[in-house]
Amino acid sequence: MSSFDVVGFGALNVDKLFKVNRLAKAEEESFIEDYAEACGGSAANTAVGLARLGCKVGFIGKVGCDRDGDLLFQDFCKEGIDVTGLIRAGQGKSGLVLGFVDKKGARALYIDSGVNDTITLDEVNARYASRAQFLHLTSFVGEKSFQTQKRLLDAIPNTAQVSFDPGTLYARKGYAAMEPILKRTHVLMPNAIELELLTGKVDYCKGADLMVGKGVKIVAVKLGAHGCYVTNGRERHLIEALNVKVVDTTGAGDAFCAGFLYGLINEKSLVECGRLGNFVASRCVMKMGARDGLPFAQDLELLG
Repeated sequence: MSSFDVVGFGALNVDKLFKVNRLAKAEEESFIEDYAEACGGSAANTAVGLARLGCKVGFIGKVGCDRDGDLLFQDFCKEGIDVTGLIRAGQGKSGLVLGFVDKKGARALYIDSGVNDTITLDEVNARYASRAQFLHLTSFVGEKSFQTQKRLLDAIPNTAQVSFDPGTLYARKGYAAMEPILKRTHVLMPNAIELELLTGKVDYCKGADLMVGKGVKIVAVKLGAHGCYVTNGRERHLIEALNVKVVDTTGAGDAFCAGFLYGLINEKSLVECGRLGNFVASRCVMKMGARDGLPFAQDLELLG
């Protein structure tokens, strides 16, 4: 019996988001219209989304003994996420992301990884990770934590299913580098660009089929305003996005993962999982930041 529905394992960052009149190019100037500070990190955003929907969620990650580390720790506690797997570094600073968001919701991000990139396997409790129905992995900037993720998969039983959101950072490494994770992946949730980087296929349907052929059980491709495409090799569905006013796309993909995993945990059909992913993402983009718009369990009634 699993202790957790999902345990996340990824970078933890404090996002400092600047709403700007436009994204400046080299040698150009722009101006800031608004500023917000929020806790972030891809797997962490997904963890919060799942916790708000009523799932039992834990997390593996590393923060510094600094103000930002305290913020990240306290935010998880406030959201009801188990913090037993969090590592507090004796030295070094917590992860930081500077984000610039324009009027259309497009963004540019600058990452200062801090202690995120110093996680070693002896700091991670493999038993904690194996107590989840899904171990949800997202990217790190540095090599050390990436290697730790791969080694952890060898240390946990096959009963813990892996969900994987590669992000551009990991997708750029290519299939061969990511194979140790992909061969253990039950559900892969890339966007179309990431899937192309991993498979070399411009057509996301062919890319998804290729990944299923290599052993991934379910592929859910995030298509932004066009919704999502989901397949398990037998079923194939293109599911339309909800039409909402976009304020900020930060965290939309992470929100999708929360909705999709919620569907799998609750044994919904592939179509329903896709609809849940699209719904949670649509709520996310209506507010500034990655978490403010994330819905709660009672909001699922709006989906019908």
